[in-house]
Amino acid sequence: MAVLDRVRGSEATTARTARQVRQASGLGLLLAAVATVVWSGSFVASRALHDSVPPVQAAFWRWIVAIIAVAPFAIRETWRQRRLIRRHLGYIALASLLGVTVYNTLVNQAGLSTSAGNMGMIMAASPVLMAVYERLGGRRLGARRIVGMAVACAGVLLLVGKGSLSPAFAPGDLWMFAAALSFASYSALLRRRPAEIGGLVFLFTTFVLGALMLAPAFGVSLALQGGFEPTAGTAGPLVYVGVLSSAVAFFSWNKAIALIGAARAGVIYYLQPVCVAVLSFVLLDEVTGPAQILCMALILGGVMLGSGIRVRGSDVRVRGSGVRVRGSRRTRPDRLRA
Repeated sequence: MAVLDRVRGSEATTARTARQVRQASGLGLLLAAVATVVWSGSFVASRALHDSVPPVQAAFWRWIVAIIAVAPFAIRETWRQRRLIRRHLGYIALASLLGVTVYNTLVNQAGLSTSAGNMGMIMAASPVLMAVYERLGGRRLGARRIVGMAVACAGVLLLVGKGSLSPAFAPGDLWMFAAALSFASYSALLRRRPAEIGGLVFLFTTFVLGALMLAPAFGVSLALQGGFEPTAGTAGPLVYVGVLSSAVAFFSWNKAIALIGAARAGVIYYLQPVCVAVLSFVLLDEVTGPAQILCMALILGGVMLGSGIRVRGSDVRVRGSGVRVRGSRRTRPDRLRA
C-alpha cells in the first residue's frame, strides 16, 4: 500500500509539474506576443518622427518618459536592492548599453532613410542571431534550424536587394541590421540575469543607466541640431514609445525570456513584420508590394521552420527554460525566474 501511495504521489507530482510547465509556456508566449505587437507600433512611431525629432533626442526623451512611468512602481524596491545592483553593476550596465542606449537609437536612425515595413522585416532576422548566440554557448542547432535560418536570411537579402540576392543596402537598412544585432545580444544576455534582482528593478535600473549613457550624445545633438517643437505630432509618439514600447514591452519581453528562453520567444517575434506592415499601411500609407510579401513569406517560413518547438505525446519540453517532463518520470526543473 505504501508503495502504491508513493507511485500515486509521484504521478500526481508529475502531472502538477507538467501543468506548471504548460502554464509557464503559455504565459511566456502571451507576454512575447504583447511585446511584439507593441514594438511593431514603435517602428511606425520612429518613422513618423524621422523629419521632426533628431534620432538621439527621440531616444533620450523616450527613456525619460519610461523612467517617469516606471519610477512610482519600482523606485522603492530598487533602493532596497541597491547592494545587489552594485554587485552586478557590470552586467546591468552592459544590458543597458545594448538594450536601451544603442538599440533604440539605431532604430530611430534607421527611420531617417528606410520604410517602417523594411525596418520590421529586417528586425525579423534578430532571432536568427539569437540562435547563433545559442550555438556559441554550446547548444546544438540541428539541421532543421540551420535550414530555417538560411531561408530567413535569403528573405532578408531579397528584401534589401529589392528582389535580387545582390545586396543594395540603403543606409537605413544597415542601421537596422546593427539594431538587430544589438537586440539579439541584449536578449541573449537576459538569460544570465541574476535571479535575485526583481524584474521591475532590473527594468528600471537599465532605463536609468541607459539614459545616463545616452546623455552625452543627447547634449551633442542638442548643440549641433537644435531642439524640436513639442506638438501633438511629436509628443504623442514619444509618449507611446516611452510608456508602451519601453515600460510595458520591455517588461513583457524580459519576463517571457525568463519563462521560455530567447529562442522560443523569438518565434513570436517573427510575427513582427506582419504587424508592422499592417500598421505602416494604415497609419503611414506605406504600400506593401508583391516583392515585400514574398520576402515576408520567406522570412516567416524560414524562422518557423527553424524554431525547433516540439511537444510529442507525454513528452513535454520547453527549450530554454530547463524544464522537462517525460512520461511518468520527473526531471527536477530549474527554477523559473520572475
